[in-house]
Amino acid sequence: MKQALEVPAVKIDHLSFSYDSRGGGASVLEDISLSIADNEFTAIIGRNGAGKTTLLKNLTGLLRPRTGDIFIRGKNARDMSVSLISAEIGFVMQNPDRQLFADTVYDEAAFALRNKGLSEGEIKPRVEAALDAVGLAEERGSFPIALGRGERAKVVIASVLAMGSKILIFDEPAAGQDFRNSRRIMDILRELHGRGYTIIFVTHTMYLAAEYAWRVIVMKEKRPVMDGTAADIFSRAGKLAEAGILPPQITRLGRELRAELPLQKDPLSAAELGDMLLTLKRGGSGA
Repeated sequence: MKQALEVPAVKIDHLSFSYDSRGGGASVLEDISLSIADNEFTAIIGRNGAGKTTLLKNLTGLLRPRTGDIFIRGKNARDMSVSLISAEIGFVMQNPDRQLFADTVYDEAAFALRNKGLSEGEIKPRVEAALDAVGLAEERGSFPIALGRGERAKVVIASVLAMGSKILIFDEPAAGQDFRNSRRIMDILRELHGRGYTIIFVTHTMYLAAEYAWRVIVMKEKRPVMDGTAADIFSRAGKLAEAGILPPQITRLGRELRAELPLQKDPLSAAELGDMLLTLKRGGSGA
């Protein structure tokens, strides 16, 4: 008996996009084909203008491909309204303030559900669970815009979670955040991934891609040019340089240390480098 093939969370098939509605302008995305499996944790990186945010907006239905197709859990997005796509894919924009307008955190997280016509009895457990997941249960009555930037980002994440989408897309989730808030937000994404969500995020912060993502896709000039594990991608400094990207500082430091020490690989985080150096000190191989 043949085993059924697993349907990808997202499949992109020969997608091209131009902002010229007549189709005659230059492509911003060109002939992109890739699949993202269920429960992957994927970072998309690349220089400004590489097409990263445009790709996200095509995935969420905010923009529509000029040619090619996007399949969401096997369903062609061409046959789906933005509302239907949003039930499958939650999108958190780079600036969370653009997605905030309600008077309380609770109402913000409940807005889309009320708009769908759900009863308060259905809404309350979903909203409470979403606020708890991002650590905002005690802020349910607060005015969202009065919260700190990190907390405002969490409100938007909670609003997306309450909708029930299992594919979550983030455009620069740490943009404008300090180091502590960046970590807190990325730790929420990691926890959600551990609970079965598919996470896709765009970032210019290489250490976040290196430390959190399982898979890294590098875009250059309208299309992906590298695709692999974080360890694989960030060990290929020459290819990254061609795309205008430097590996994380700790990875570059580790590569310099390898000239003097028998480290077996390039570290992706300070913690990983520390463990490698401790192993060497204790007489190990530094793997």
